[in-house]
Amino acid sequence: MPAIIAAHIATAIFSVILGTAVLLAKKGTPRHKWLGRFWAVAMLATALSSFDIRELSPGHFSWVHGLSLLTIVSLGRATWAIRQGNIRGHQLAMRGSLIGLVMAGIAAVATPHRLLNLIVTGWIA
Repeated sequence: MPAIIAAHIATAIFSVILGTAVLLAKKGTPRHKWLGRFWAVAMLATALSSFDIRELSPGHFSWVHGLSLLTIVSLGRATWAIRQGNIRGHQLAMRGSLIGLVMAGIAAVATPHRLLNLIVTGWIA
């Protein structure tokens, strides 16, 4: 497995775990804020690493990279919203980012011939 794909999968899994912890943490506490910062960095690493993966369209960006751009914009929007005191906007952007991450993972596992599908189904050694 190429190192960039391993890094992408690792940061994505870490992001799901950390994002769930942030979602379940009491809001507004120092713990929530620090976990949220770490989660945002992990999400950014996941999104940025995707730009070096071009398996769906070799040598070119695919529609999946548009989702990575959306994630980066969403993280920026969430950060801006909370700094403006817009808690609802922050919640919507962060929840949307986490839901998008989980859906992308499900799609990667469910799509035949994708590396994550092959790993999970055991078709790759």
